[in-house]
Amino acid sequence: MQEDPVEESKGPLRELVDPFIYIARAPRALWGVNATYLLEGMCYFGILTLLAIYFNEVVGLSDAQAGWIVGAFTGGITLAMFFLGEMADRWGVRRALALALLLMFFGRILLSSGPLFGGEGLWSPVYLASAGGLLLVILGYGMYQPAAYTAVRQFTTKKTAAMGYAALYALMNLGGFLPGLLSPPVRNAYGITGIYWVYTALTAVSVVVILWVLSKKTVDRAIRAARLENTGSEEAVAKEAKPFRLKDWLREHPLRDVKFSFFIFILIPVQTLFAHQWLTLPQYVDRAFPGFVSENMEFFVNLNPLLIFVLTPLAAALTSKVDVYKMMIIGTFVMAVPTFLLAIGPNVVLLFAYIILMSAGEAMWQPRFLQLAAELAPEGKTGQYMGIAQFPWFLTKVVTSLYSGYMLANYVPAEGPQNSEMLWLIYGFIALISPAALFAARGWMAGKLKTSAVGG
Repeated sequence: MQEDPVEESKGPLRELVDPFIYIARAPRALWGVNATYLLEGMCYFGILTLLAIYFNEVVGLSDAQAGWIVGAFTGGITLAMFFLGEMADRWGVRRALALALLLMFFGRILLSSGPLFGGEGLWSPVYLASAGGLLLVILGYGMYQPAAYTAVRQFTTKKTAAMGYAALYALMNLGGFLPGLLSPPVRNAYGITGIYWVYTALTAVSVVVILWVLSKKTVDRAIRAARLENTGSEEAVAKEAKPFRLKDWLREHPLRDVKFSFFIFILIPVQTLFAHQWLTLPQYVDRAFPGFVSENMEFFVNLNPLLIFVLTPLAAALTSKVDVYKMMIIGTFVMAVPTFLLAIGPNVVLLFAYIILMSAGEAMWQPRFLQLAAELAPEGKTGQYMGIAQFPWFLTKVVTSLYSGYMLANYVPAEGPQNSEMLWLIYGFIALISPAALFAARGWMAGKLKTSAVGG
């Protein structure tokens, strides 16, 4: 097959511009998914940034207890993906996305109205209402993310798939940045529950977008167009439905592949830095930087998603010829090392440097990992594979939440002497385990994950 002369003639400037052109020109069906992913990124990260503080101030829990709740919430989402990720494969992406968003909408109504139930502390009415709301969000999100990535696989071609995955990840992170602008004035005027009601309303908008933009006709047209581009035929390949058998499920399970299992589980140490974005960084910024920085904590904490929005498509374009495994080593190393900057001590310049460099590392490897999980899946099992690939992320959230509150209380307490330097020094060494282990295993893993960002 001859090389496309247009592709060969691309210059560096075109490589940088193309990702954003693709996002703007995405098919209508994909824009429906992208629009809700942008809004959901805003709602999810906006709520998550304040969740530990919400359980501190509104529900009346300790740092450790709040950390456990946040860990159970974020870990529960990933565990739900493990079991509910295949719903998009069974029901279709439109139904799965609509049901997921409806569950999250009702869950956020409960969370936002929690103080109306009264009480304080564990098992109080406000706690039970808030926990019930989070449970509905967990169930909804367990279907939502795998369904969104299933939609990207169905609506894109071999040439556009990599950029489709990168665009989805980037738009979610753009949404994650926007609370940094919206949240401070609303929170200062109406409290945490005030901004939570705003996110609840935005979730209702997402439900309307999915039902309106992602019509059954639009979905069918997008799938046929992608199939025509990929295979020369609009028809799906007929496959005989197989009844569920536990023996077959276990035999075909991707975790039976030792190298694939090593690959996804060894990322846990560096992924703890993701968890610290909401388990540690909000309280650290709030307590270690009194004054302007503390008052605008959401902006600083949510700067990472804005950087990811800009850097992810660029990284996908500039590293398109680099195989996944090498990008994992480089990206996780670049993400882990800046943690040691915070070990020098509280300093706004170092805080910015940490966020920028950590975000650059994340942009190098995280979208490639999600693409790999989706593309390794057999036809009709994308949602299931996405859920399974997220299982180590579930362990990361749970394990990190078990010690994050304790570490905060001891090294960065709300009152008394602080030693944030030791906190981040420990976290830096934990994160370095991932790139070190990936580098050490490169010979053993050679050839296992040779796939490029452009769908090689």
